Amino acid sequence: MNTMKVIVVLSLVAAALAAPSRLQAFPGPVPAPYYRPVPAYKPLPLLKVPARYNFGYSVNDDYSGNNFGHQETRDGYDTKGSYSVQLPDGRVQQVTYTVNGDSGYVAEVTYYGEAKYPAYRPAPAYTPVPAYRPTPLYG
Repeated sequence: MNTMKVIVVLSLVAAALAAPSRLQAFPGPVPAPYYRPVPAYKPLPLLKVPARYNFGYSVNDDYSGNNFGHQETRDGYDTKGSYSVQLPDGRVQQVTYTVNGDSGYVAEVTYYGEAKYPAYRPAPAYTPVPAYRPTPLYG
């Protein structure tokens, strides 16, 4: 009886392997190929002209205390400029810099004015709120 079961199982396995497979490599419709449309314009050629500009701005607002500015000049690969910032201690920090080609950023930092610090005043001591005392009930 056992040999009969083995023969039946082996014949079922052989039949399953011999049957044509219904699986496809790409189930469903094949996607359309992607394409990039040709632009209707000609791109502008890249200009290889070194930059040349000059700009500057400054702010001095007495109400808010803001005092800062920036000025920069560039001619080809040489750049020169400076900027200033009002520090919280009252001084003005000015940075003058140059960049010549691939030499890197070279800066000189100077300070104007005298640092002023307000007198230290400790915060008032905390006073706890009195504990709640319920009103007695008479009855």
